Amino acid sequence: MSQTKILLDTNSYLRLAKSIHPLLFVCFGSTDNCLYVLQELDVEISRSRRLQTKFSWVGNAEYVENRSKKLALSKVQKSDVEVAYELLWDYVVNNHPGPSKVDCKALAHAHVLGIRVVTDDEDMRSLAETFSIETLRTLDLLKIMLDCGHVSIQLVRQIAAYWNYEIDLPKNFRSDYAVLFGEASPI
Repeated sequence: MSQTKILLDTNSYLRLAKSIHPLLFVCFGSTDNCLYVLQELDVEISRSRRLQTKFSWVGNAEYVENRSKKLALSKVQKSDVEVAYELLWDYVVNNHPGPSKVDCKALAHAHVLGIRVVTDDEDMRSLAETFSIETLRTLDLLKIMLDCGHVSIQLVRQIAAYWNYEIDLPKNFRSDYAVLFGEASPI
């Protein structure tokens, strides 16, 4: 069976990679879900002193190595991604301020490859909806991982506690958590 590729945006990667390691290139579930990030993630981190400071672990060799494999694209797909990116970015500039160029690049990849993007960024999710690009929230991904036995509910609770400690809870965290996991939020 071929992989079901899922693309993580920078924030979702940073929310999960320290707690679930290795996070990328590990198949899970009956559809062989496999998580990827774009190389732009490393560029984004290298340009942000704040991200380098807050997430100092991200530069450790084991995490850099885990991010080293990228989505394989044919020449046609690369061209299609660029066209999709230009259309998305033009739409953002003219109609939908909020998403970044990296957000548009992730959505362009998802559109061309027919894959989902994990993001908690409301502007990015709204843009994706406008262009019928499927997204998941980070909690949705954790629920998929839990349902197939890739993570335990204890780990999900630990991750939630970590997000709370970092003051990095996704919007509507408590209500979304209760609906998805059938229990009150642990924080």
